[in-house]
Amino acid sequence: MSTTGREAPAQTGDREVVISRVIDAPRELVFEAFTEVRHLSQWWGPDGFSTTTRSFEFRVGGEWDFAMHGPDGTDYPEWITWTEIAPPERIALLHGESRGDPNAFESLLTFEVSGAATRIEMRTLFPTKELRDEAVEKYHAVEGGQQTLGHLAAYVVDRLEAESS
Repeated sequence: MSTTGREAPAQTGDREVVISRVIDAPRELVFEAFTEVRHLSQWWGPDGFSTTTRSFEFRVGGEWDFAMHGPDGTDYPEWITWTEIAPPERIALLHGESRGDPNAFESLLTFEVSGAATRIEMRTLFPTKELRDEAVEKYHAVEGGQQTLGHLAAYVVDRLEAESS
């Protein structure tokens, strides 16, 4: 199995970043990779980053409190709460540094069947154009998002291959 189609990101409006990828795996399996921390901790984040989870509860209103560890040793506090979960089609979330972060952004992830594969789209809406620009320019949000979806694709495909062996 292979991952397919690195799609170019589209930016809609001045507050949004949209990134998508086609993954050579069934939608239910791609969706499942988001539902348990044992999966997320294996693939979440851009190249060179790792994740330490403090708490995790995958349900609407549940939270994922975690730290991302950069390749330079910098720790980044992160917090996500899920605002909508519609298996296996859609996940909506609010993502910031901590609960109550005024700069938190909203993300909508959609999982579409594409033959035997899944097209995942990550649509992120920032509170302001300036925060989006900072995320794109300073934190390399587009490249990081593409790398994160690449890690997801590799994880899911490796998992499928292991299960079929």
